[in-house]
Amino acid sequence: MTTGGFWLPIAAAAPENFPDTTEALEAFNHAQENLAAVAENPGLLRTWLEGLVPDLLNFAFQVVLAAFIYIIGGKIIRWVVKLVVRSMERSDADAGVRQFVTPLVKYTLYVILIFMIMGLFGIATTSAVAVLGSAGVAIGLALQGSLSNFAGGVLILLLKPFVVGDYIIEDTNKNEGTVSEISIFYTKLLTVDNKMIVIPNGMLSNSSLTNVTHMDRRRVDLLVGIAYEADIRMAKDILRKLALAEPARLPEEEPVVYVDTLGASSVELGMRVWVGAADYWQARWRLTEQIKYAFDEHGISIPYQQIDVQIKQ
Repeated sequence: MTTGGFWLPIAAAAPENFPDTTEALEAFNHAQENLAAVAENPGLLRTWLEGLVPDLLNFAFQVVLAAFIYIIGGKIIRWVVKLVVRSMERSDADAGVRQFVTPLVKYTLYVILIFMIMGLFGIATTSAVAVLGSAGVAIGLALQGSLSNFAGGVLILLLKPFVVGDYIIEDTNKNEGTVSEISIFYTKLLTVDNKMIVIPNGMLSNSSLTNVTHMDRRRVDLLVGIAYEADIRMAKDILRKLALAEPARLPEEEPVVYVDTLGASSVELGMRVWVGAADYWQARWRLTEQIKYAFDEHGISIPYQQIDVQIKQ
């Protein structure tokens, strides 16, 4: 009886100290009762299955309908995107605007399509919008940089500090190149040696930059030093003749030749010639080379740094 006296306290303490065990026992007993009822009356299981079949068929129909709507909706979205692109091309919209607006329209239409499919399954769109709004706030806090890049892209397209095809110099990190693409978050530059530079739009919209090709003409500024012993008048006359003979020079703009500074070891002469923006570098390189040839021909020396070494014995 000692054994019986040992079991009774444990059985009495079980419901108080282990409530989960009691609930599990009740669920097990309930399941046993259901199985016994089904065994006594097999028609209950058949009735339950017959009631389940319409629900399964309805769900399968909704899945097939949702897939059909998604396929048709995708084709319609692609057609709408093509229509938008063609309309922008006919209106001669900027290439950057086309690159920005096209994916934005595409993703917006796909979001609307997903909401339509959610409505087929009885999901309240208002609840979904509320959930997405809360999630959007959390994601927005986590992706502040990406949102600033998106806002920067919008500002670039609205204010147009540069467009696709312009040659720009970003003043913060000194990145420069021809703008090849303005996307939602980034702007791509193609350098003269055919390298791709990707710059966030937020950085471009919040920092200064130089648009080299925004204007259709540029001024070539050259400085060249001559020795103090050289003839300044002759040097200026040579520079003026070279400027007038430059094939890329704009005829309506007269070249300017002047004495810039009297340096420590040379007289700095300046020359300014206006050329077309596309001819800038060729004209600059050509004039620099011709100045050296002309000065050598006329005996005008260009000072350079040199070191005199004296050896005492």
